[in-house]
Amino acid sequence: MIYLDNSATTKPFPDVVKSYSTVATEFFGNPSSLHSIGGQAEKLLTQARTQIADLLGVKNNEIYFTSGGTEGNNFALKGAAKAYQGRGKHIITTEVEHDSIHKVMEQLQEDGFTITYLPVDKNGLVSVEAITSSIRKDTSIVSIMHVNNEIGSIQPIAEIGSMIKRQKPSVLFHVDGVQGIGKLPIELKKANIDLYTISAHKFHGLKGNGVLYIREGLMLSPLLAGGGQERNYRSGTENVAGAVSTAKALRMQLDNQLYKKDKLVELNRYLRESLAQMEDTVIHSPLEKSIPHIINFSILGVKAEVFVHALEKYNIYLSTTSACSSKSNTVSKTLTSMGVAKDVAESSFRISLHYDNTLEEIKITIDKIADTIKWLRGVMK
Repeated sequence: MIYLDNSATTKPFPDVVKSYSTVATEFFGNPSSLHSIGGQAEKLLTQARTQIADLLGVKNNEIYFTSGGTEGNNFALKGAAKAYQGRGKHIITTEVEHDSIHKVMEQLQEDGFTITYLPVDKNGLVSVEAITSSIRKDTSIVSIMHVNNEIGSIQPIAEIGSMIKRQKPSVLFHVDGVQGIGKLPIELKKANIDLYTISAHKFHGLKGNGVLYIREGLMLSPLLAGGGQERNYRSGTENVAGAVSTAKALRMQLDNQLYKKDKLVELNRYLRESLAQMEDTVIHSPLEKSIPHIINFSILGVKAEVFVHALEKYNIYLSTTSACSSKSNTVSKTLTSMGVAKDVAESSFRISLHYDNTLEEIKITIDKIADTIKWLRGVMK
């Protein structure tokens, strides 16, 4: 199997699965229990929190465990919007955010908030100047994704954070880091980020686990009320095994980022050069300011869903768009915001790599893409 849909989800590291199984079976106690079994679980939870904090360069009391990116984004935005609405009810974001941001914005609009959706350029990048000019007296939050999940463009997060701190430091800066963490360096403190969302299954952890970084000193309105776990922010018995396995997955992925990035750059280059030689193929992922893990392209005149299923017979798996919207049969809002024509966007595909993909796999994929295009064009004649 050649799996090239890693932006949708990744295969868990075997050691991560093992760590989850060990904790779930041998240290199954409730961390809130007073007996020693509960104490063991609480100790492991604390260790996992500290390990993640160290890996992210923050304090352990700034790390909160969630069920993943969607919950993290909802908690960050809804919690901050409600807690700091006294500062204003205006929020700035972009046209190309993940649905877990856009849908929250729609809900906040129903609650009386005003949302500014900024456009992006042909490379999928938002202008720092556009954000600057959009900040108003009643602006309370700016939310910008770190890496676009469809085309891989890297937003100028550090520049945006620096600008906000200079212009209006009361504005909170939230970053959806789901596609960025483990793929490129990020210094949360230096980037002046207040809230940062990550999801374990995007870096070979297990589904249903995530982390929200909340800068020390902020007070968000909690989404879940109950027993007061996660320092009253997320009530409910903690998923200790999930937290431990997330810490392990993050450490292993950051090691990959450090030692295997160059290999991934080479795979991306080979993909780009090979796709560019194919007739009626358009590459959408920008050459610069883009991570090597993602390459988005269109094959003109080819139906995306048919093409994806045709590749499956070769045991090759890629995607047409974001996994969260792939079954809705809608055109990519990222590509249309970039100015890509609707018919071109409808024939778009995303290859998303992981650090252990090989050049041999990519060569096979290119060959089969070419064969499939030839076959489909013959069928369509």
